[in-house]
Amino acid sequence: MKISSAILLSLAAALVVIGAHLTIKAGIVASYPLFMFAVVLLFWHMYRKNKLEETEMNDKKSNKTKVNGRRINGQSLLTLSTY
Repeated sequence: MKISSAILLSLAAALVVIGAHLTIKAGIVASYPLFMFAVVLLFWHMYRKNKLEETEMNDKKSNKTKVNGRRINGQSLLTLSTY
């Protein structure tokens, strides 16, 4: 996990705790914006995580064997044909 993802997740958790405290003290109307901001941070964290996993999966697929391609497990066919 990158440091920016850890910060997003920690900030979202802190906002939930602060929002719960504010709900007890002032009511849900006062703490509603904090909860919504925490939800936005959680969605942003999930989006970044899924996008990173997708790019890693695409990188792995590009290094695998291609039927009519030019690469086999990351090596070109030219180097494999010299064996």
